[in-house]
Amino acid sequence: MIADVAVETTPETPLWNDPAHSVSARVSALIEAMTLQEKIAQLYGVWVGASDEGGDVAPHQHDMEEAVDLDALLPTGLGQLTRPFGTAPVDPALGALSLLRTQARIASANRFGIPALAHEECLAGFATWGATAYPVPLSWGATFDPGLVHRMAAAIGRDMRSVGVHQGLAPVLDVVRDARWGRVEETIGEDPYLVGTIGTAYVRGLEEAGIVATLKHFVGYSASRAGRNLAPAPMGPRERADVLLPPFEMAIREGRARSVMHAYTDVDGVPAAADENLLTGLLRDTWGFDGTVVADYFGIAFLKTLHGIAADWADAAGAALRAGVDVELPTVKTFGAPLTEAVTAGRVPEAVIDRALRRVLTQKAELGLLDPDWDPVPTALHGADLDDLDALRGRIDLDGPENRELARTVAEEAVVLLSNDGTLPLVRPRRIALVGPNADEPTAVLGCYSFPQHIGVHHPGTPVGIELPTLREMLAAEFPDAEVTVVRGTGVDDGDVFGIPEAVQAAREADVVVAVLGDRAGLFGRGTSGEGCDAESLALPGAQQQLLDALLDTRKPVVTVLLAGRPYALGRAVAESAAIVQSFFPGAEGTAAVAGVLSGRTNPSGRLPVSVPRGAGSQPTTYLGARLAHASEVSNIDPTPAFGFGHGLAYTTFEWSDLAVDGKEAPTDGEFSLELTVRNTGERHGTEVVQLYLHDPVASVVQPVQRLIGYTRVPLEAGEERRVRVTVPADLASFTGRDGHRVVEPGDLELRFAASSTDARLTASVTLTGPERRVDHTRRLHAVFAEDGADGA
Repeated sequence: MIADVAVETTPETPLWNDPAHSVSARVSALIEAMTLQEKIAQLYGVWVGASDEGGDVAPHQHDMEEAVDLDALLPTGLGQLTRPFGTAPVDPALGALSLLRTQARIASANRFGIPALAHEECLAGFATWGATAYPVPLSWGATFDPGLVHRMAAAIGRDMRSVGVHQGLAPVLDVVRDARWGRVEETIGEDPYLVGTIGTAYVRGLEEAGIVATLKHFVGYSASRAGRNLAPAPMGPRERADVLLPPFEMAIREGRARSVMHAYTDVDGVPAAADENLLTGLLRDTWGFDGTVVADYFGIAFLKTLHGIAADWADAAGAALRAGVDVELPTVKTFGAPLTEAVTAGRVPEAVIDRALRRVLTQKAELGLLDPDWDPVPTALHGADLDDLDALRGRIDLDGPENRELARTVAEEAVVLLSNDGTLPLVRPRRIALVGPNADEPTAVLGCYSFPQHIGVHHPGTPVGIELPTLREMLAAEFPDAEVTVVRGTGVDDGDVFGIPEAVQAAREADVVVAVLGDRAGLFGRGTSGEGCDAESLALPGAQQQLLDALLDTRKPVVTVLLAGRPYALGRAVAESAAIVQSFFPGAEGTAAVAGVLSGRTNPSGRLPVSVPRGAGSQPTTYLGARLAHASEVSNIDPTPAFGFGHGLAYTTFEWSDLAVDGKEAPTDGEFSLELTVRNTGERHGTEVVQLYLHDPVASVVQPVQRLIGYTRVPLEAGEERRVRVTVPADLASFTGRDGHRVVEPGDLELRFAASSTDARLTASVTLTGPERRVDHTRRLHAVFAEDGADGA
């Protein structure tokens, strides 16, 4: 029976199983008792798939790995189980049964009774069959609402923990540098402060639910040349320090994340997986991180196969261990026999094995996996008859009403109204032409790391596992009296133009046209967005722009709706669409959220986490550019976006006024206090997002024209006003100086209260006085907003 696997407490209980001792003492005793093979076995995972019949997991075979003999491995132990729920469709209860039986087998097979740590993807919800598909991280960024993202992460974490999962491979804290990169949908946005605050909120939610959050990808992955996946990242140390590192710093310091995943990238010839200055010098010695560093999948082997800095697997393993990588994922490759032989031969010191092992075992001890009363039965199966498979099947609901309601709230807050000539909200339209490749496509709301798009596509005979209403269905429900004509027009990327005439005819016969365009998420070229689906330009994929232009030619009001994983240039539609609604893969409740915005049931409050380009090839960039990165007389290319970072409209209007500054001078170790009034001047409730940007006119090194240093959501009833107060510490003006150290310089600054990066409403000129001051990772990270009912960062 399953209950027999727990280690009994006896007078002879080994020290490592005794919770009365400190974790450090228990881990030291266990390391001392282990053989070399037993030590190394704790430093790798095996990629498995749970059994839909509740039996033991089966090793998953991948074209980048050799077959794994689990029976041969288990006597020495096993560090991790890779994605037992996320490898193939499996009923959650039977998957949990399969995992617990496997854990019992693992614990009973090794001398110390140590189970494995199970990890899963959770980038847009628990990536398993039947679990709620939440909006992708780019939508989290669009909410500008850390509190809501915290609640979502906690719900995801509780679902994972309830079935026996310990670690989640999220969030992605890469800052977007080029929107052509396929993984933009997995990011939170193009601004490090937004990424840091939203990402840290997600970390807190996972960690509070008992899940080890894993920050990725550390660091530089998103800065790849030309937005190509795994391409070298041509950035200097200042860009890395001031743009790419701050979100990780915040999530470790404030979120207490317990794991970090190295990036695939090399920066200036040094791959992250072999960068000791990064993974040990900065991460551990400077920032004080004491968790585990795990390999991105196959990343250690890539030191040999892709980066060419290792002659063989043992070289790769040694380089990674010396740098500070603790765990090889997704499966054993370099950390198996090659590493054992290298240590025995003296090529790799056993001390680096012990260092990584201490971190791994410490985490297992903290998770209770070394305790004498450890029980493999997860909470979701407590009290269940584990021998009655029919009764178990369907017992666990990972897509319940509370999850769906939370998913809808996130999706609603993430919808961004880019433009509107008054056509929206639609008022009792009689005839709607619903046109486009995503108008009637259930999976158009899902990102590439959702289970249906990541794994389900390989199992076409298996039901999708969750309800995915299309926009056609939701629009019909929102407008029950309207006649809705649906015409595909063209595919997402097939280039087919033969359906455009039918779409044009439908448009001419309608009162309003809703054109639903965008992406299809996939992996490695199987989609237009997602890992390995990089774009040559930011033009809409396929023939979608031709379809959109043809619809605009009808002179009927065209509402352009985008269900996408990245921002796209929209050509004529920027000026000629009646309205533009942007939604970044909003998840299972996304079409309901979009339909609610179209009808006016929901007043949009989303803001752009990435700029929308005006031209498809106008030097893809972000708003975080220095002066020469913006439009100038020295180049004929104008990179000014069509819609800037932070932009978003509502069905009401807001007035900002009465800016007051309490002292326009402060020392370089001081702070400024400011106030302004925000008033809802429209006729319905709405939420304004007050954004605070810093402009440094003169600095010792080139600075971006402006950068976000704070924001807050301000909900207001019609006619209501609030006084918003904010304290801005001088530390927020710091940057990396010429000597490589972060400094706060004296001088003049502008603090811009803005509705977006292109729409400053009120500006305060202030001055920092006194000597230049050096700061470090303990500096203050936030402007503090204070006003009744605000949810700020």
